[in-house]
Amino acid sequence: MNGIITKAIGGIYTVDTSDGVYECKARGIFRKRNISPVCGDNVEITLDGEGSGVIEEINERRSQLIRPPLANLDVLVFVCSTCEPKPNFLLLDKFIAIAEFKKIKPVVVFTKVDKYSGEEFVSLYKKVGIEVYSCDNSTGEGSEPVKKALQGKLSAFTGNTGVGKSSLLNNMFPELGLATNEISKKLGRGRHTTRHVQLYKLEGGGYIADTPGFSSFDTNRYDIIFKYQLADCFCEFREYLGKCRFPDCSHTKEKGCAVIEAVREGRISQSRFESYTQMYEEARQLKEWEYKDE
Repeated sequence: MNGIITKAIGGIYTVDTSDGVYECKARGIFRKRNISPVCGDNVEITLDGEGSGVIEEINERRSQLIRPPLANLDVLVFVCSTCEPKPNFLLLDKFIAIAEFKKIKPVVVFTKVDKYSGEEFVSLYKKVGIEVYSCDNSTGEGSEPVKKALQGKLSAFTGNTGVGKSSLLNNMFPELGLATNEISKKLGRGRHTTRHVQLYKLEGGGYIADTPGFSSFDTNRYDIIFKYQLADCFCEFREYLGKCRFPDCSHTKEKGCAVIEAVREGRISQSRFESYTQMYEEARQLKEWEYKDE
């Protein structure tokens, strides 16, 4: 029987199948292979006749995050307010970079457009090639297109406190019954301290991952991007890579850099370039040998 892991706590895995939901344990062979089942895994199970089962096989993962542990995520949605608080573009660009690195589709939703339209923010990221939406959480206007974009997908939401994540989720999926700021309280646990993940099944198909760890976004918590990998995580840089004067160009200050020339000519935004240079400096401090076993 095939299913998806929707909850994983203490070695007990909740698996949602077409025939029902079962609590399962994993075969010991996974431990020997140094593999741990995680939420989002598509698995094959056998039942023991008492309503529980055993995970026999973990299917190949399309994508995987280390912390919080989550597999096969299709979409990572970053919720960003146009004001109150002001958008943190470095944080947003870090989010987009890690999504690109992990082959997960990044989506940006700007909220509080009733207070400030933020049209220039929307324009900036649409020009980059990112899927962007604008939502008025007070009326729900703009939430329906976001909901349609998540149909049948496994999605997770992130964003700073106060940007309106829970209000957006309530407008899209009232069946979840989440009070504002309570997506994690529903599980009776802290918002930023847990590594546990739970998937909520949506009526229209698909799942939303409750991942409180995303609220304090730190790129290195989810995976390590080394300096030589970073430029490829900025999708608008890709057409210029390999066209610089120096083959080992860092795209931060070198003469003859095709990326810097594109910034000067307005083909790459200054704010995105500034995010890249700051992230490159952070990545430059990493010692690759320290992470080789992670």
